[in-house]
Amino acid sequence: MEMRENFIKLLQYVEKNNLSDIHLSTDCLPMVRESNGDIVSIENFEVDDKMYNFEIIEAKHMELLLQEILSPENYEVFKKENEIDVSYLGASNTRFRVNCFRDSKWLSIAMRSIPQEVPTLEWLGLWEQIKTMCSKSKGLILLTGPTGTWKSTNLAAMVDYINSNFKRHIITIEDPIEYVFKNKQSLISQREVGMHTVSFSRAMKSCLREDPDVIIIGEMRDPDTIKTAITLAETWHLVISTLHTNDTVQTIDRIIDVFPAEQQEQIRMQLAMSLVWVLAQRLIPRNDKDARIASREILLNNDAVRNLIISWKSHQLYSVIEIGQKQGMILMDHYLAALYKKWYISLESFKAYVRDSENIDYLLQ
Repeated sequence: MEMRENFIKLLQYVEKNNLSDIHLSTDCLPMVRESNGDIVSIENFEVDDKMYNFEIIEAKHMELLLQEILSPENYEVFKKENEIDVSYLGASNTRFRVNCFRDSKWLSIAMRSIPQEVPTLEWLGLWEQIKTMCSKSKGLILLTGPTGTWKSTNLAAMVDYINSNFKRHIITIEDPIEYVFKNKQSLISQREVGMHTVSFSRAMKSCLREDPDVIIIGEMRDPDTIKTAITLAETWHLVISTLHTNDTVQTIDRIIDVFPAEQQEQIRMQLAMSLVWVLAQRLIPRNDKDARIASREILLNNDAVRNLIISWKSHQLYSVIEIGQKQGMILMDHYLAALYKKWYISLESFKAYVRDSENIDYLLQ
């Protein structure tokens, strides 16, 4: 009982202190990710003027926490597959995206806090250009970056903007559902893989008969999902999804490389014609406060980009982005340099994240 109470209070502590992640592992103290990105252990913490103590978590306690988080059905799935993705609603109605898995120590749980309020595009620092992208009636918009770089947050902000400003039918396919939306101007249908559909690809093929205008795909994970997303974007639907890639050009390469050689020419042509916009994002520790700031790279599809994708000269896309600033494109290195010049990030962080390390002097001119 004490372990469960401490766990519930730990979730409240994370929410009140705007921390993003909790890590629970066998024979370890709980660990949290602080606002500057560091992961630290936590033993004593205060909630509502009362101190709580979390001791090292034994194997028997991890089993109890697992059963607290998982439904009986999901617990059976976990026992068979040794890992599972679920959502969990805390005592204060805060949602958490949860991954439970087995490791060398026995059991571990990783939890990502999902704010109750969807952040606005303005709060995220996403300028007017993204609103233009959200207003399009068809095409493929991709949000990319490593794990934990606010891809899902950006995606949610875009959904909320469309929901608030357009009369559309928005279908989301997620694993698991993170932000929960209420209908505003639009109708929103949220589907969770494993609960409301058997797979991403099955839900995507089914949604063609569900009269969608906007289709949100939590992640493009495999060739079937990617191919279906591109086809949906070609058939007068706006498709928004995410990928785990470091920059915009790698995103193009990744999409094409997952297919066999004999299919790549067709995929290049389809992607070139359906792609609208790619946003790559990294989170960098701030120099002026205990927090992180987004650094971004933007690729906007135009005739030059389209031709380079079709002719398989994606390595030249970096040059197109560099000369396309007036159209709203920007390289990650230039964005990083701008952050450094404004003293938002340190020189050490700039050097650690810059791609073209041989041209640092040029970037800082």
